[in-house]
Amino acid sequence: MRARRVRAGLRGWGGVGAMAVVCAVALAFALLLPWTQSRGDGSTGVGGPGVAEGRRAADPACRAPEKQTLAPSSADGPTIAAIKARQGEKRKLIVGVDQNSYRWGYRNPNNTGAELEGFDIDLVRRIAQDILGDPDAVQFKAIPTNQRIPAIQEGRVDMVVRTMTITCDRIKDVAFSAPYFRTGQQVLAPKSSTITGYDATLAKKKICTAAGSTANTQLTEDRKTGKLPADTDLGTTVPNQLDCLVRLQLGEVDAVVTDGALAASQAAQDPTVELKGAPFTAEYYGVAMKKDADDLVRRVNQILVEYRAGGWQASYDKWLSATLGVNATTSRPPAPQYLRTS
Repeated sequence: MRARRVRAGLRGWGGVGAMAVVCAVALAFALLLPWTQSRGDGSTGVGGPGVAEGRRAADPACRAPEKQTLAPSSADGPTIAAIKARQGEKRKLIVGVDQNSYRWGYRNPNNTGAELEGFDIDLVRRIAQDILGDPDAVQFKAIPTNQRIPAIQEGRVDMVVRTMTITCDRIKDVAFSAPYFRTGQQVLAPKSSTITGYDATLAKKKICTAAGSTANTQLTEDRKTGKLPADTDLGTTVPNQLDCLVRLQLGEVDAVVTDGALAASQAAQDPTVELKGAPFTAEYYGVAMKKDADDLVRRVNQILVEYRAGGWQASYDKWLSATLGVNATTSRPPAPQYLRTS
């Protein structure tokens, strides 16, 4: 049964029969490759040793973290000035991204050169166009899920645009832009599975999540409070979300829990799996930057004002409509609020 499911799943990515190779390479990249400088053609390095995103106790005073950002501004400040001062081939915006999330940030094996593309990549290029006057003035650095915050704090990247949910815990460590996408956690499992959603059917099931992800935090807390069956196995964590799909295809886990937007893309890669049940959280993706990069946060928020009015829908239509549906209403971010004052 497992072998049949794996073979069927490998036909899922746009007819690319080499899905197993892609997954294996992606897993190797996530686990082994050191950080390296990348070229302007979209070449990437992968985050090396560092402190994983930590989990803190929930802050009862935190409400609506997606609103805790600075008002938009087009003015340059010290952070943007330093980016613009880079010379020659180094005059690029350095951005942490994913290279394994289908239709978000991934290398399309059907395209010559397999350059990075996807919904997040479109936004990165729009930011680079505004700040440096060139959408290609980007140095992409592929980083695993659990290295996003360390990469920002240690100055390895100027920002992270990588399906990163704005949370109360994370705004203690990094600054976020206003939301650019809305989603929610969902369960992904084989079509033949008895799992029906985020409910009692997860009892005694082995669930895969990415380390440092909101899914991992949510499930851990819910099991403690009894919202999730106590015998649900949460022991399988991986550096990147795609690694969970590989584990599911190999029959090593029973289900994956991740953002519904990402889960839908994974289901598009493997026709033997599907989303089970409705989203059980409401989450918002934001661009993450250093805590003290106020001018960059304001600039990105100004860019997003314009992007939401124009480029956002075109990018959604191109990359996500096939997996999330033509109607983008449930994915469009809410009208931004800028409650952070300093």
